Amino acid sequence: MAATADQLLFSYGTLQDPAVQLDTFGRIVQSEDGVLPGYTVDYTVISDPRVVEVSRLATHPIVRATGNALDKVTGQVLHLTEDELDAADEYEVSLYRRIPVVLASGAHAFAYVTAGLPDQAGVAQ
Repeated sequence: MAATADQLLFSYGTLQDPAVQLDTFGRIVQSEDGVLPGYTVDYTVISDPRVVEVSRLATHPIVRATGNALDKVTGQVLHLTEDELDAADEYEVSLYRRIPVVLASGAHAFAYVTAGLPDQAGVAQ
């Protein structure tokens, strides 16, 4: 029995790349456009050679909560299995942490945000 891709992950960066998806998940995943309100995009340098090799980029986007409803990040909502979500956790470096978010569509998803900073509700994790 095949696992169900019932986990939603909002991606605004390299996990949207088909080459990264093939390496991380073993397939190109189903996705659609999405918007994450109340966040803004910054950029960070990635020092993990494996991630740089797979993504072909040393600088990656990273989001942080602003608390301002006018701020928004556009991206893709990826449909993943539980195992694929675990694989995404392994791909992301320690600069990121996965949190639950609510997208502009009202859908509940996960997103990787800046580690150690407040989440969508303004609560540091």
